[in-house]
Amino acid sequence: MLTAMRRLAGTWFAKALFLLLILSFGIWGIEDVVRKFGTDNAVARVNDEAIELPEAQLATRREIARIQRQVGSSFEITPQMSQQVARRAVENLIMDRVQRQEAERLGVVAPDQAVQNYVWSIPAFQGTDGRFSRLLLDQFLRNNGLSEPEFLALLRADLQRQQLVGAVRAGAAGPDALTKPLLMWQGERRVAEVATLPLSDAPEPAAPDEAQLRRFHENNPERFSAPEYRRVTVATLSPATVAAEVQPSEQDLRATFEAHRAQFETPERRTLEQAVMQSREAAEKIAADWRGGASFADIEREAQAGGGQALTLGTLDRSSVPVPELADAAFALGADGVSDPVQTPFGWHVLKVTGIEPGHARSFEEVREQVADDLRREKAADLAYERANEVEDALAGGATLEEVGQRFGLPVEKVTIDARGQTQDGKPADLHLDASGRDVALRAIFAAEPGQAPRLAEAGQVGLFAFDLQEVIPAALKPFEQVEDQVRAAWMQDARRRSQEERAAALLGAVKGGKSLQDAAREAGLTARRVGPFSREPDQQGANSPPPELLAPLFATAPNEATMAETADGFAVGQVVDIVRVNPDADPLGLGRVRSEVEQAMLGDLEAQYLEALRRNAKVTINPTMMGQVSAR
Repeated sequence: MLTAMRRLAGTWFAKALFLLLILSFGIWGIEDVVRKFGTDNAVARVNDEAIELPEAQLATRREIARIQRQVGSSFEITPQMSQQVARRAVENLIMDRVQRQEAERLGVVAPDQAVQNYVWSIPAFQGTDGRFSRLLLDQFLRNNGLSEPEFLALLRADLQRQQLVGAVRAGAAGPDALTKPLLMWQGERRVAEVATLPLSDAPEPAAPDEAQLRRFHENNPERFSAPEYRRVTVATLSPATVAAEVQPSEQDLRATFEAHRAQFETPERRTLEQAVMQSREAAEKIAADWRGGASFADIEREAQAGGGQALTLGTLDRSSVPVPELADAAFALGADGVSDPVQTPFGWHVLKVTGIEPGHARSFEEVREQVADDLRREKAADLAYERANEVEDALAGGATLEEVGQRFGLPVEKVTIDARGQTQDGKPADLHLDASGRDVALRAIFAAEPGQAPRLAEAGQVGLFAFDLQEVIPAALKPFEQVEDQVRAAWMQDARRRSQEERAAALLGAVKGGKSLQDAAREAGLTARRVGPFSREPDQQGANSPPPELLAPLFATAPNEATMAETADGFAVGQVVDIVRVNPDADPLGLGRVRSEVEQAMLGDLEAQYLEALRRNAKVTINPTMMGQVSAR
């Protein structure tokens, strides 16, 4: 047998079989490489230029951070919202690539000097003296998670984009055929006769009987229904709920003080003035003149004449000076000292120290209470985190919220509340949460289904909550006997409204029948007053104007015709008696203003169409599989 196998191993068939096995094992060993061969890991491509996953994720995080800064950090970004933000962020990256590639194709560039001037001209980076502030720039970079090179690259791309679309926008001009009619439309004013019929002037309706009130009650359930209520048990956990258990020792207090000693020390601060020039030679000349006794005003004029600028930095400690080289130079000088030129990406800096505030260190006894408060908060937060794990384990083990609350000392409330957190007697329920946490908890409670097991969830920044939903009490029409007084008052008000509406309609019919509003109103025992001239803009009205609800109908009505509208307190009927038109040729300033508005709108449309054409002509592909990972959190 062995001899036969050795003979078989020497055949070409056996050798081919062994080679096949070796290849199979080799392929299995590099399975990932083989499987992914030919696949694209980019989120999107623009003319074969890739937008990789880390870049798309970073852009999405920045966009989410921007949204939360606008609406508040407690605003909850849902997965669906995150996906929408991710798509928007990727589309912005695509458009950035499209415009940059077009700029490169056309040879559009943004020189370093233009980028610097652009930075210095941004109002957000200008201090109270109206000059560029490096401190404001650094704060902006920190808040937006940008490095200086990244930010300058963004500005350079923006300058290129401005040049790219500038030629397109420059072609817009507002034609007289559009601007003159628009000015006439905007400037048109009208005079009208107006009669008002407030509900308070309506005749007192006859008292309704019970049958009428019951029908009104049944036909208007939205007015007399109780909202949906939910009966829940709510337990809360936060540092405040466990703070009483934290009693730091003397040793802990002193150790904390030593660990944070710098926090209780006021560092040395220096009042600085600075000149920034574009060449070392110009900076050395500034330094020499400053040491020679030149005033700051002289240095400011000299810097501006040399293409630079001089400004006061204020009083700063070492950590507040954004560039380490500048901080080293500033804090190595004595009082009234002037530094040698120091180079940064923004040019050559010369610093002068005009004042020095010595540092001061507070003793442990001076800050003992502050240290104790800080340590209690820190340990309470740690304890709350540990307690949260224990509470989750207990809930997972089948413990009820009452048992968990009793075991771990948590506040537990049994309440019946509506979606606003009000109890059935109209009072706010105490859920032991701050305002933002309370809103989060209420949304969760009214999104839950009965029978769900209670689990801890975050409520705002520092709180946790768990709830057990026992019952959903649907919205229901309140019994007539319970709301009879409310029904009666609503019926009377509704009767007054119908009465005044009928009177207003009769007044309108009389005017349409050929009478003037003055005559028709007088015959109906009402008074009509003349108002105007008034414009069509509600925020431009004075005392001699119609009710705001009647403005649009009056401007949609022909001369001598009438119209009516329901107002906040009743009804109003109006008749147009005169139209005051504008001569656009007699108002050059107004015509120029409207032409500017028209041109700005046209410029925006032209730019949008141009960018859409660039996007359409570019070869853009989006990888749906990778796109799903952009918003993954």
